[in-house]
Order: sequence, then structure tokens, then C-alpha cells
Amino acid sequence: MTVLKSPSKRRSVPPMDPQRFKPSPERPLRAKARWMEHQMDIQPHQHEWAQLAFSMVGAVRVQTEGPQRSHSYLVPPSRAVWIPPHTVHAVSAVERADMRALYVHESAVTQLGLAGGPQAWAQCRVLEVTPLMRELLQALATEPDSGPGHPSQHPLDQAREQALCQLLIDELRRARSLHLGLSLPHDKRLRHLCETMMAEPARHPDIDGWATECGASARTLSRLFREELGTSFSQWRQQLQLAHALQLAAQKKPMNLIAAELGYSSASAFSAMVTRAVGMPPSRFFAEA
Repeated sequence: MTVLKSPSKRRSVPPMDPQRFKPSPERPLRAKARWMEHQMDIQPHQHEWAQLAFSMVGAVRVQTEGPQRSHSYLVPPSRAVWIPPHTVHAVSAVERADMRALYVHESAVTQLGLAGGPQAWAQCRVLEVTPLMRELLQALATEPDSGPGHPSQHPLDQAREQALCQLLIDELRRARSLHLGLSLPHDKRLRHLCETMMAEPARHPDIDGWATECGASARTLSRLFREELGTSFSQWRQQLQLAHALQLAAQKKPMNLIAAELGYSSASAFSAMVTRAVGMPPSRFFAEA
């Protein structure tokens, strides 16, 4: 297959001082804020603690790398991605985004393990962000910093932070898990094709267009998707379209505009695809997801 041209030039930056916000038994949850400009990428990295990736404003894409399979998650403000310790991950801004990184110490993960069992928190998952969780994440990110080179917290600040942490742990424990996300291949050529499709989902209307651009037959492309990802091209593309539709719906865009941006000839054609895929009309799917 021919390697496709990247759709646009992006700016790659390193993670912002993660050790400064390292969680500990005394401070099991630490949160930091970071504005990400459009087309900004935080380079792949990992750390010894778990993380919840969440955007207050704007959508981001979180990509995780695993020994068996990699995944991509498109995250509007209504969702967050749970990232277990030692998981390589990268974050890309789909639009200008107000990011929150919640770092979670292993002692807090143990408390979370009481809900759904430890295995539920040993893998990446998408969680619904409730209004209360959103406010707690915002509040925790503004707590006084007592990392290296910073003064110790005042006792009242410590008590407030501990209360925020306990309530946030309880909200995480109760959070609804959503079955969303795209598997990514390890094959470099197919990986590049998938990333191009994620950047421009409406670039071609069908597999023939994508196959022609990357210099492969539609049959070869179908075989690679099944071998690498265990799914058909159309099923993978459908999940991609649903993820983008959720992002656009979170921006309050009308149904006909969402359909057009995803390459559908009409809102009714798009609505029929969503109904077939998830068993409910788009209005209900967007409201629940």
C-alpha cells in the first residue's frame, strides 16, 4: 500500500511537568489543567500512576498503545478516558481544548476496584462525566500546589482537598462505562490509513476510494482490517463515524450539518445508519451517550 499524505501539519509538544503533580498516599488524586490549541499533540508517554483524561471545553483524541492492540478515543466534554498505570498514551486536540489530567495513586485505584472488580480498572475505558464529576475535576485542578519547590498546604486546604478526593473517588466508582473507542492496527501502513480516516472521515465515500488512494485493492484492504483488527472495514468506519457524530453533537450542531460533514447525502440517510448501528435514533443516542 502507498503511504497517504498527512492531512495537515500538527505541533508536537512534550507532557507538561507530570512529576510535579505526582500523586501520593497523602494526596491520592492530583489534577492539572492545560490549554491545547487546535492541531496540538502531546507526545506519547507513560507514568507509574493511572490517569483520567478529560476536556472541560473542546474535543480531544486519546490514543493508547498496548501489547495486543492499540485504541483511539474521541473525547467530547461529556466523556473521559481512564488510562491504567504504565500505559503509553498520547493526546491530540481536535479543536481548542481546556484539558484536565487527573492523576490517580494506586491506593485510590484500590478503592475504585471495589466497583466492577479490579480488572475493570486494569484496562482503558470510557466513562460518562456527570455534572458533579465535572465540577470536582475543576475544583481539584485549582487546589494549591505543594509539589517540589512549593510550600506545604495550609491545614484547611488539606482538609478541603481530602474531601474533594473522597467525593471524586465515589463519583468515579459510580460512573457509567461506555463501549466506545476504535481499535488501531500495529501495521504501519494500515495504521497511517486509519489515522488519515480519523482526521478526514468524509474524504472518500466508500472503501474503493480509500483503496485507490493508498494503492491497494478493496479486497486487500478488507483482508487487512479483518486480520489486524478483527472487524470489517465498514464496521470500523461506522464506529469512526459515530465517534465524530458525538463530537459534533456535543458542539450543538444540527443533524443535517452532522450528516453532511460525515459524507451523507441527507440527514435521513445518516439517521438510518445510526439507528441500524445502535438500535435507536440519533436524538436518543446523543442524549444517552
